Amino acid sequence: METESVRVEFPEDANVIIGQSHFIKTVEDIYEAVVGTVPQAKFGIAFCEASGPCLIRVDGNDEELKNVATDNARRIGAGHTFVLVVRNAYPINILNRIKDVQEVCSVFCATANPLDVIVAANDRGRGILGVIDGERPKGVEGESDAADRKSMLRKFGYKR
Repeated sequence: METESVRVEFPEDANVIIGQSHFIKTVEDIYEAVVGTVPQAKFGIAFCEASGPCLIRVDGNDEELKNVATDNARRIGAGHTFVLVVRNAYPINILNRIKDVQEVCSVFCATANPLDVIVAANDRGRGILGVIDGERPKGVEGESDAADRKSMLRKFGYKR
């Protein structure tokens, strides 16, 4: 078995959600989950089939983001993996709906941070071992850091 680190590339103003699913209707169901939750979201989704023709199935409402999702899915190359790239919506607004999609087994990450996917490969295929999401911690928050965090959450409307 070999392992590889695959850098996920996506626009600075976008977020990415990567997960594992088990059925060909994943692209349609995630499409419906996104537009049904955040109608103004722009997105692209790519899903790697793990049997039959083993195609990358693609959908979305933004051609650039569909291409970005497809490119990342191709480079990750792990069966039953989906890559959702989204603008005009934060993952927190759609993540529970994605996890409620019947065929979604797990979500590896939801982020706007620099991202690497750790992939294992053997003679049969490839699978995701995990992700490296963002940077290492640089310390522990102090009182002013906690105040800044709380202020930011209120500014974005997540807390009162």
